[in-house]
Amino acid sequence: MGRLPSILAKTLTSGTGGSPVLPDMAEVRSRLRDIVGASTNWSDHVQAMQERKALHTLLAKCQEDLPPRRMKDSYLEVILPLGSQPEIREKYLNVHNSVRFGRILEDLDSLGVLICYTHTKQEMQPRSPLSIVTALVDKINLCKKIIYPDRDIKFTGNVSWVGRTSMEVKMHMLQLLDGDYSPVLDATFVMVARDPENKRPAFVNPLLPESPEEEEIFKQGELNKLRRIDFSTASLLKMAPTAEERNVIHDIFLNTLDTRTVSFRSRKLPPNSVWMEDAKLKGLQICHPQERNIFNRIFGGFLMRKAFELGWATACSYGSSRPFIVSVDDIMFQRPVEVGSLLLLSGQVCYTENNYIQVRVHSEVYDADTREHHTTNIFHFTFVSESEVPRVVPKTYGESMLYLDGKRHFAELMKEI
Repeated sequence: MGRLPSILAKTLTSGTGGSPVLPDMAEVRSRLRDIVGASTNWSDHVQAMQERKALHTLLAKCQEDLPPRRMKDSYLEVILPLGSQPEIREKYLNVHNSVRFGRILEDLDSLGVLICYTHTKQEMQPRSPLSIVTALVDKINLCKKIIYPDRDIKFTGNVSWVGRTSMEVKMHMLQLLDGDYSPVLDATFVMVARDPENKRPAFVNPLLPESPEEEEIFKQGELNKLRRIDFSTASLLKMAPTAEERNVIHDIFLNTLDTRTVSFRSRKLPPNSVWMEDAKLKGLQICHPQERNIFNRIFGGFLMRKAFELGWATACSYGSSRPFIVSVDDIMFQRPVEVGSLLLLSGQVCYTENNYIQVRVHSEVYDADTREHHTTNIFHFTFVSESEVPRVVPKTYGESMLYLDGKRHFAELMKEI
């Protein structure tokens, strides 16, 4: 855990006095429905969305019309009472008797949205005219391999940076161990605000740092934005690999040539290696109304949970042992998933090093009427296996680009570690 988030948490909670009862995740989702005016029955969702159209008049014409907010204005603490309320454990339990990380992703997504609504709340408006949705999971880094299923968990978070229509949210997860809450993970999400119909961008309240620590956190938010722009600009879908990366791929090619035939087409798998084409798993999900969010699209946390579970299964199958999640990064929500969609998920091991496994999960929706596929998300997960894993080897140019992309994501993680 970084020092600044710890200092900020102490600053934001100082002077609050007492020990208030913290809301749980059920209350988080209940608050979100109240803020938006979302229907609890699928049959009423069309009427509920029609009613939201009238909220257009409450939108700010420019950001300067909105009052600035402080970081502590959006600060929230939420409890997940796995220890004190054993009846909810089953939902979070996996076969290894630890917490399902996919469920944690769902909770982080819901909490991030509520934090942003807290930042943008107008006292005289019972319902928000904003549609706040997850645009990007910048990164989630874990410092614990095991999350215990019988001990309370606490989430904390606040808005850490604000653009004109977007907000960065920092969240932390801690678990009760020996009477104290011990850090488990840090998460950085980027949310965007849109109009009541979720069609066009909408302005959000500016953020006013109040201390040198908060100035530093806000500055880091700016740097994060620039880093994401640079990473996107250098994408292998836009730019050719660097000279060093080209050498890496050519070395792999030379090491897989069959020396008996000396042919460009004849390839031979090196020892303790797996062809990339043999290191993938696929899944299909029918998107039912049960999984919808407050805007009657498929809940982003549900998509993350399904992608993570496929990614975990891909890493488990590849390493032949239980993998542990180390990091999640660069999840871009490219387009919403409608209720009723056929969601196709493809997990691919794209890079390995020692006992680390980098998995990329591609998510797309299939339109049965037009027979078209549209990408909705790309997920990047870093796992660590209990023992050293085989080297994954690309064969085609496309696979080589996946390999380099995975290598880049892994290198960024190693810089932070």
